[in-house]
Amino acid sequence: MSTVPRSKQFDDVYFSAQDGLAETCHVFLDGNNLPDAWAGKDNFTICETGFGTGLNFLAVLQLLERSDRPKRLHFISFEKYPLQKAYIEECLSVWGELSSELGVLLSNYPSDIDCNIYNLTIFDDVKLTLIFGDVNEEMPKLQEKVDCWFLDGFKPSSNPDMWSEIVFQNMARLSHEGTSLATFTAAGFVRRGLEAVGFDIRKVKGYGRKREMCVGTFKG
Repeated sequence: MSTVPRSKQFDDVYFSAQDGLAETCHVFLDGNNLPDAWAGKDNFTICETGFGTGLNFLAVLQLLERSDRPKRLHFISFEKYPLQKAYIEECLSVWGELSSELGVLLSNYPSDIDCNIYNLTIFDDVKLTLIFGDVNEEMPKLQEKVDCWFLDGFKPSSNPDMWSEIVFQNMARLSHEGTSLATFTAAGFVRRGLEAVGFDIRKVKGYGRKREMCVGTFKG
């Protein structure tokens, strides 16, 4: 694409103009100590706020092929404004190294989005659950122990509803001791909200021009 894809609803980019894949690897994979965190596990569940183009999921699939993978991986992602399959292909085809992973996603992604939950078997050991709707309404319905959080719902100033007390409280409900999180933002109210529900949060170096981001671990 000639320009980085931008959300019409939030007037914000879906990924870094510098290099979206490198940003994903730095923020969400390295920020959650992957692949070491899932190595040798029977089950590992990642929960993401903001599926967007699916770039984070493709990066996870790529990393699975290069690492000691868990026996079963479940990737759950919320998205209020799902993108059409053709637009996802347009956005992500710029990364030739992800062509195999993109093909797998597109072959499973719904052509016509007519319900709010899709449970997709990507491989025998990889399941993708897409939950299309408001995360504040849908996350309280979720019953799944989460090992790792990707908080990727546009910057808080553009999309404050996603960075809500309801989301933080339900993250705590779904986490166990040692559950990790990573996010591109270092906004003070996000840090305080996560700390208030039991996460130990610290700021680390952000990607590219972004000076800081946050990572954390659930202490309960």
